[in-house]
Amino acid sequence: MNPALASHVPESRFGVWFLGTETWIQHVLERALDNLETLIPARRTSYPVVVDVGCGWGHSFQRLQQRFAPERLIGVDVAPEMLAASVETAMRAGLDVELLLGNDRRLPLPDQSADLLLCHQTFHHLVHQHEALAEFHRVLKPGGVLLFSESTRRYIHSWIIRLLFRHPMDVQRTAPEYLAMIRDSGFEVAPSAVSYPFLWWSRPDLGIVERLFGRKPSATREETLINVVGLRR
Repeated sequence: MNPALASHVPESRFGVWFLGTETWIQHVLERALDNLETLIPARRTSYPVVVDVGCGWGHSFQRLQQRFAPERLIGVDVAPEMLAASVETAMRAGLDVELLLGNDRRLPLPDQSADLLLCHQTFHHLVHQHEALAEFHRVLKPGGVLLFSESTRRYIHSWIIRLLFRHPMDVQRTAPEYLAMIRDSGFEVAPSAVSYPFLWWSRPDLGIVERLFGRKPSATREETLINVVGLRR
């Protein structure tokens, strides 16, 4: 088996299609970036080198360019077909993006070369998660920013996600477990740099009870999403 493919579980056909839809772009990607941006301590106007690990269709590129004004924008993905799709997305947006084929166990980037790294809804596909975080730490400059946005075990193990998507089920973690793992990997995370969105698409009922009957979700629950901003020590 190709070592790159052995490090992650490829998405289902439905999943690949869904990641290219406006629903995913607006309700998953943009909501995550909106939230993550508010969590960044001492936010700078520009981050010279920005990397998206698991860039997929490349829909983050224009949004990262607008928000963080990088001089270099880099997308990394393990799937050649996704990189090909990213090329088209970047061209349509008129962006100069460096696209690299690589996996989470060995990112094709030099040590301490990135100012900001985004890992959005990619981590739950990875088998070697501790090694991936070590790689994120390696390529970020001291003080560099990790934007981590992820679905938790509660969500990934739900019946509808099991039915429609593909994931390595035995490595999924709770929100507190993800937070602890990020800190243990050498990232400084302030309490104010963590949030737990409970968006309609991450709920077992897809938010139907609240939308139709006005019943708010309970404050005591197992979280389905976690957003974290970590600073590389």
